Amino acid sequence: MIQSVLLVCEGNICRSPLAAAMLARELPHLDVTSAGTHALVGQPADSLITELADADGISLKSHIATQLDAPRAHAADFILTMTRAQSAWIESAWPSTRGKVFRLCDEEREDVTDPYRRHRAVFDVAFAQIRNGVSQWSRRLAA
Repeated sequence: MIQSVLLVCEGNICRSPLAAAMLARELPHLDVTSAGTHALVGQPADSLITELADADGISLKSHIATQLDAPRAHAADFILTMTRAQSAWIESAWPSTRGKVFRLCDEEREDVTDPYRRHRAVFDVAFAQIRNGVSQWSRRLAA
């Protein structure tokens, strides 16, 4: 039974904190956290993603970027990444994670666009992709 889900992106300031907050809202009985493969450790969530989250009723104001490490990867029952490359990186770094690492938008066979340091329109695209991926995984994890 899945009790903990780890959401992973690159810097842990845009995509994975938003996805984690959305998933936690959908499945409050799960322990949902986030981390980055190359986290900007100690940084808050990006201001544009925070603005989009606020408009959706989600607060990222207390988020602090965290680096993905072996204990976090091993402790999670289930890991959702933003890209195929991140999934491969995790499975290569910690082979025991194979079978519990999946891409958030796997059903669409696409990576979630990285909006970091890009225009608002790119943040909007990433937000929509994350919302869609979280919706799909929420249904699957709840079943």
